Amino acid sequence: MAELLFTQLNHDWNAEPNAPRPRVETLGGDVRLTFFLNPFVFTAFNEGDTGVLRFVNVEKFRVGPTNDEGWYQGQCRFSESAPKWGEFYLVSGDETNLREPDDWRLLSSDTKQRKHFLFYFRDETFECVAMNCQIEGTTDNALLKLELPEILA
Repeated sequence: MAELLFTQLNHDWNAEPNAPRPRVETLGGDVRLTFFLNPFVFTAFNEGDTGVLRFVNVEKFRVGPTNDEGWYQGQCRFSESAPKWGEFYLVSGDETNLREPDDWRLLSSDTKQRKHFLFYFRDETFECVAMNCQIEGTTDNALLKLELPEILA
């Protein structure tokens, strides 16, 4: 069984730590994730600025109940393996974890070139299996101010 690897995708930004209010919207075969950004640590953002990520050609996604307290108490399936709480990761390696949990929302049966994305918000966890993730080019997306990893460009 291959080890799980977590590549952090957010370096100069993150979700608001107290009330990120993530919202998920399906757009055909894509999923849009919108959330408030953290202006307390990352001064490029103002209070109320939003980040918008678009997951392209989604196989499945889920919004789970794991919160920061559950993470630190070892109640999250990645508590023992993900480096830190509250970050946005690309997960690779052993894919048997994609069979759990059982609350995935299926959008497509196409599993070619899939990538497993994981974002820990304060009171919930967002996971998505998709071909790619990108910064949505909307005028209200404050993430457009940053230099981003190639996978999110």
